[in-house]
Amino acid sequence: MWGTLLPADSFAERWRVSVWRGLRAQLGQARGLPASFGPRARWLEIPGDCCTVQRQHAGNAHPPSLGAVAPNAPGLGHRATILCKHGGGLGQAVPLAPAVLGRTQGWVVLAHVCLGVTPPPLAPSLPTASGLAEMGAHWIHGPSPGNPIFRLATSYGLLGPEAAREENQRAEAGGHPPLASVTYSSSGRALSPQVVSEARDLFDTLLASARAFRGAEEPPALSVGQYLRAEIARRVPTSAGGKDAWRLQLAILAACLKLECCISGTHSMDLVALEPFGEYVSLPGLDCTFPGGYSSLPDRMLSALPEGVLLLSKAVRTIRWRGSFHEEGDEARDFPVQVECEDGDTFLADHVIVTVPLGFLKEHHQNFFQPPLPERKAEAIRRLGFGTNNKIFLEFEKPFWEPQQQLLEVVWEDESPLEECSADLEANWFKKLIGFVVLQPPEHGHVLCGFIAGKESEYMETLSDAEVLGTMTRVLRTLTGNPCLPAPRSVLRSQWHSAPYTRGSYSYVAVGSSGDDIDVLAQPLPEDPEDPRPLQLLFAGEATHRTFYSTTHGALLSGWREADRLNQLFEGPSPPPRL
Repeated sequence: MWGTLLPADSFAERWRVSVWRGLRAQLGQARGLPASFGPRARWLEIPGDCCTVQRQHAGNAHPPSLGAVAPNAPGLGHRATILCKHGGGLGQAVPLAPAVLGRTQGWVVLAHVCLGVTPPPLAPSLPTASGLAEMGAHWIHGPSPGNPIFRLATSYGLLGPEAAREENQRAEAGGHPPLASVTYSSSGRALSPQVVSEARDLFDTLLASARAFRGAEEPPALSVGQYLRAEIARRVPTSAGGKDAWRLQLAILAACLKLECCISGTHSMDLVALEPFGEYVSLPGLDCTFPGGYSSLPDRMLSALPEGVLLLSKAVRTIRWRGSFHEEGDEARDFPVQVECEDGDTFLADHVIVTVPLGFLKEHHQNFFQPPLPERKAEAIRRLGFGTNNKIFLEFEKPFWEPQQQLLEVVWEDESPLEECSADLEANWFKKLIGFVVLQPPEHGHVLCGFIAGKESEYMETLSDAEVLGTMTRVLRTLTGNPCLPAPRSVLRSQWHSAPYTRGSYSYVAVGSSGDDIDVLAQPLPEDPEDPRPLQLLFAGEATHRTFYSTTHGALLSGWREADRLNQLFEGPSPPPRL
């Protein structure tokens, strides 16, 4: 049914069933997998939206087990496990596990052990009155030939005709979707587009200049926020256009800073390091969405996996590495890694690819790995930033916005980037909201998607749906100047900080850290390249990509990177991705 916003657990179950049906529809079609993936392989289904990709060799008598590789495979006898939170943070690529599977050949058995025990309140793409509410990643950022997400989506025919236009792929959008917008202020009026545009052009210029200090021995400030405020103070004199115009320009610039907090996934740009800021790469192309939802991509990728590879809901307690583990009744075969699950099941492997979000690692890495991670990697985990960016979906009986408007922006006229924001979250959390995107297509319903980052976003998660809906109603009535504006009929929101296996959305390079920390996080263990049992722990996910962190394409590329690393270990050539 598309008539209303359903409970989130219904969405999680619907998404789970869709993945299940997609996998069942195309069994045994993964390229390069051995013929022993045959009719005797079996499914192990446990309710939930998180999954364990598992292959059992025909005749294997050790359930649940990773099974055995095919005879004569290049990596004969080796097992690898992928650990991740399926549909994790906003930038955590849902298709990472099947992407890794697609990069490997028949030499290794791969298991995808997810951290979720019960269906979380979120799923990648949720049906709503307007079609889809993307609880995670919303856009393909930089949809152009250099983006693997875009290339895969194009090859599967998942994108609309606009995304295929070459002029759109060449456009430089800088990570900002080009949406027709109206800007409302806290005084209950729509601001002049020219005034807004002039202030935003200034901010974009200053932000671009903040990317010029890569490699500088003495950057002018420690953080991006400090640098921007100093430049704003220098470039926006109080005498320009009178005091009211000056205050309004500062208020618009404050709104620009909030938008950048959402893009960077941070509470404040004061937390984002200035020197490495320019290392992040924005790909060309006008950001676009999936008409069928972002999950349509992993659905297609998962459909290529063979029968018997998906096991749902398998929470992991501990990863023990540098050990000597044996399956019952087989003392001859020695494994260096044991993955222990919350339900007591264990998986033995030679290699484990860990793709869990950085937020989870920050809270649990001390106990999640035994022995603990080397101090160098633990320090990188502590230094790198990981923040929260949430969405608030509001469904209306009728739209109060104009048909051509795709983005409703918000400016609070009493705010300034040169002044400290209020620390009273209870009274002012909603002021961190940057505005609302109008979900498409409108003929199926009328839904706004609001974006909010930082501590205010995390405070929002502690409120009830009724409290959030009531606050959003008051905010919209204030902004539009219409005290009789009808309240939304329903609300749905993400809660990424509260989710125990994500604890936030995506990463950024924080003050005190650098791109070197990303590389350290991505470095496999053991660190000694001469270790006789190499690559026991490998690390992937958006936080491990130095130039594309926080993005789905960065996460996807990191998964391919680790698959290639294993392929190189066994001198098995890696097949190119199916693009």
